[in-house]
Amino acid sequence: MGVQNRNACLFADLGYGDSGKGTMVDWYARTYGAHTVIRFNGGPQARHNVVTPDGRHHTFSQFGSATFVDGCRTHLSKHMLVSPLAMVAEEKYLRKVGVTDAWARATISRDALVITPFQRAANRIRELSRGDGRHGSCGVGLGETVYDAKVAPDLAIHVRDLYLPTTALRAKLDSMREFKVTQRAEEIAKCRDRGVGKEDLDWYENPALLTSYLRELQNFFAVATVIDEAGEHEILERPGTVVFEPSQGVLLDEALGFDPYTTWSNCTFDNALTILRDHGYDGRVDKIGVVRAYMTRHGPGPFVTEDKGLTAALPDAHNAMDAWQGAFRVGWFDSVAIRYAIAACGGVDGLAVTCFDRLREIDSWDAVNEYALPPSQMHDWTDELFETAAHFVKNIRLGNRGNLPRQRLITTALEHAVIAAGAVTSASDFDAKVEQHIAAIEHQTGAKVRFTSFGTSASDKKVR
Repeated sequence: MGVQNRNACLFADLGYGDSGKGTMVDWYARTYGAHTVIRFNGGPQARHNVVTPDGRHHTFSQFGSATFVDGCRTHLSKHMLVSPLAMVAEEKYLRKVGVTDAWARATISRDALVITPFQRAANRIRELSRGDGRHGSCGVGLGETVYDAKVAPDLAIHVRDLYLPTTALRAKLDSMREFKVTQRAEEIAKCRDRGVGKEDLDWYENPALLTSYLRELQNFFAVATVIDEAGEHEILERPGTVVFEPSQGVLLDEALGFDPYTTWSNCTFDNALTILRDHGYDGRVDKIGVVRAYMTRHGPGPFVTEDKGLTAALPDAHNAMDAWQGAFRVGWFDSVAIRYAIAACGGVDGLAVTCFDRLREIDSWDAVNEYALPPSQMHDWTDELFETAAHFVKNIRLGNRGNLPRQRLITTALEHAVIAAGAVTSASDFDAKVEQHIAAIEHQTGAKVRFTSFGTSASDKKVR
């Protein structure tokens, strides 16, 4: 433990998401007795699957992934977007698997942004309007809400606004509806013409839906505990361990991911570090990057190490084809991409490598350390984006946050890149193969593997 017996463990998914951060949060909280899990980015699009040692399963969306752990609390910080009705629904699912006090152990920042039904509908309408050129989306409205808060902050709805008198809240929600109708007029027209998205279009045409939404919000008011900055400070002042749980992956980061196949969220440690700094936290801080022993990607976008044979061999029970996100794709461990993610995070104190058990029946495992670019993708700006030798990419260079034209050039190049070199396991014994793969990951990424996972529950995790 650190100063005053306090420790903060910050997790970041270094891939494209789905790396097992939920199960690592659950295990870490159990192992080190965490008193609180703080969600510090993303929103209800999260799908963090946790299986308890006794076989219970839940896909955590807004409640912290250690909610199965007796006494461990959840705090949704101001960097986490909230969908009130979805959170109410999630708690009902938790009750079905034996967690009856989730609300009693949860707090929400009054300054957190709220995803309204109008933003959720606009998200889906915009994606549907793209036809075959969809970018991939979780379809919950996160991106629309973040964008609206930037371009029309006076219209943004925060958790604190939900407690306005009903007339004032209705007026504010109606202003958001009108704003989205104007903002997404072209996409709305396309969906109407194509006859798609009727359920989402109804939110702009049927006033009764807003009345119903306001009525259902009463279920949230009855159980939610909303706190201010002083309440958050009190959480961080408590002795013991606090875990910061991320959403999505660094390779999808809003500013440093491979645009346009990104999310509207800072997926690095930045928000968590900001929270700690703002509260003068002086305990120990540990930054852990989470990766699978191989790579996955949900939906479209560059994926250099993708292997269709591996995708077929490793179907994922909790990550199937999704109507909004698209297909679930699998590839070999990509040290080039992981090194880039580590740099985007400002470094890590170690790695947690998950899903070794999934590779048990795979004969040989790859850890890719170098890409090749075809001559057609070698331009005068290539060396500004990549560390190269001839046509080979050694590293993706980190640029300034928010330089999206630069990120799009990287995306274009990566869409043409192929595997050039890496390490292949040769051991026949599974345990020896694990050690060989870990050695390759550590050598290629420069990061120490501190935790490993060989299954879905906390009992399947190991400290190295």
